[in-house]
Amino acid sequence: MGRIKTMFVKRTTEKLFEKHPDAFGKDFTANKKSVSSLVGGNPSKKLRNTIAGYATRLFLKREARAL
Repeated sequence: MGRIKTMFVKRTTEKLFEKHPDAFGKDFTANKKSVSSLVGGNPSKKLRNTIAGYATRLFLKREARAL
């Protein structure tokens, strides 16, 4: 079984996807930079990485559905 993401992480990622759909892609490192610039304040390193990882996973899932 995988790790469970909190509702805060899921909600934040969904909001970022709605507002800035072109800011995310397949690359986790690029997504980390996008999250750092888009999230207000300075999120902790762990929170930033969790959101970026979830965003990467969502992007890949949505891309697979589009095919």
